[in-house]
Amino acid sequence: MTSLKEITASATYNPNRVLDAIIEKLQLKNDAALSRALEVAPPVISKIRHNTLPIGATILIRMHEISDFSIRELREMMAA
Repeated sequence: MTSLKEITASATYNPNRVLDAIIEKLQLKNDAALSRALEVAPPVISKIRHNTLPIGATILIRMHEISDFSIRELREMMAA
């Protein structure tokens, strides 16, 4: 199993795919709406988008809870 550290260090790691997929699935307007849905501050989404903050376990679980994507699907989207 690939660790989160290995994924974020990978050249193919792109958290934007996950964020965009959740925005699309939940039909949200923007990152601000996503931050409200995930119950995190807007700068957290910005830092994830700009690769300065990895998607950690807590936010990954929250993404799963609100989107009904499986954890495996979310991880695959990050590493695709």
